[in-house]
Amino acid sequence: MKDYKKYFKNKKITVMGLGLLGRGIGYTKFLAECGADLIVTDLKTKEQLATSLKQLNKFKNIKYVLGEHRLEDFRDRDMVVKAGGVPLNSIYIEEAKKNNIPVEMDVSLFAKCAPEVKIVGVTGTRGKSMTTTLIYEILKTNEKFLKKNVYVGGNLRGVATLPLLKKVKGGDILVCELDSWQLQGFGDTQMSPQISVFTTFMTDHMNYYKDDMKKYFDDKANIFKYQEKEDILIIRPGMKKFIKKSDVKSKLIVVDSKDVIDWKFNVLGIHHRENLACAVEVAKQFNIPISRVKKSIANFKELEGRLQLLKTYKGIKIYNDNNATTPEATIVDIEAIKSSIQGVENRIILICGGADKNIPLDNFVKAVNKNCKSIILIPGTGTEKLINNYKLKVKNEIGKDLNDIVKTALSFASRGDVILFSPAFASFGMFNNEYERNDLFMKIIKKLK
Repeated sequence: MKDYKKYFKNKKITVMGLGLLGRGIGYTKFLAECGADLIVTDLKTKEQLATSLKQLNKFKNIKYVLGEHRLEDFRDRDMVVKAGGVPLNSIYIEEAKKNNIPVEMDVSLFAKCAPEVKIVGVTGTRGKSMTTTLIYEILKTNEKFLKKNVYVGGNLRGVATLPLLKKVKGGDILVCELDSWQLQGFGDTQMSPQISVFTTFMTDHMNYYKDDMKKYFDDKANIFKYQEKEDILIIRPGMKKFIKKSDVKSKLIVVDSKDVIDWKFNVLGIHHRENLACAVEVAKQFNIPISRVKKSIANFKELEGRLQLLKTYKGIKIYNDNNATTPEATIVDIEAIKSSIQGVENRIILICGGADKNIPLDNFVKAVNKNCKSIILIPGTGTEKLINNYKLKVKNEIGKDLNDIVKTALSFASRGDVILFSPAFASFGMFNNEYERNDLFMKIIKKLK
């Protein structure tokens, strides 16, 4: 294990993107504690970042450049640590590379500093959070059996991975959710996790990738691209058309939901059974007996914001899948509810809408017209595109705000109906991020008496 304090001490590091969600704060704080000479630069202003800056104000070794980025902060530095979502063609990252400055990201930098920690990485357009949480739950509850400590990190809400360097020892296990941005870091350092899971690949983030699905897949594929022969890649069946055996150096395992179909598991949808099958396959790699695995997931509660039954109100079931940020994810939700709840066809009141991600909506509109009773829309650029370019045959209405939208959905619903909050679009515009949208929806529903 690298002596991380010595490694970061007095290093001139530019942190690009502090943000508001907590991850940027987590690794900036960690680097400051290690004695790094930090420049933190963010396009957001001092006022917009007030809550984040407050948590860092005790450190004297941080200089802030806010409301802008400057090329000079990407020269004469030892390292740049960038946040997810930095544009592919960023002139600042180009400047760093031109000056031979390594560009790092949270999880891949952790992996470089802790090579003896076994990393289980999970990616996929959909299903990565559920699969990550299931794997972590199984491994964590079997720590004594494994005789190893198990940690979780990556793209989870507000969690920075780099600070785990303070806790981990050689042989420990890190389970981490990796989005396409975090995987850019693995690509830059030419590393892949030893055990990788790739759940799904669907159209997403086309506003970022400029309609280049190949580039999106290439970033995701870093999860297995640099694996060795003894490493493992686990995929759901739908991934077989994207990943060929000839592209994979490691051992490729395709899961089957039939293997876990009769298991006690409290989450709706065949897609989540496939996520469970992936988690079980990971457990097998650590030789955890199936009886122990079954015990670990028997009491597993649905994940917040992932097709979660929030409440039954006056005979109306209310589901929250705030994390369904693509049309395809919402289609899967509709199918999961239809196949799991008898007699609910055409009784789904869908709450969706938001910011456009440049994804085609044809199949989404077909699914809504065929299966939904009505649709209440969150204002945004994606909603405008939907209303102006497609024909919705079901009753539909655009709400003013989320309170108004929930009120309208309840007025459209009667006993036996399902209200499904599954946005199908990004949160930006009305909300700062998807977590803000989730928290507000949860708060509104919890208040219903």
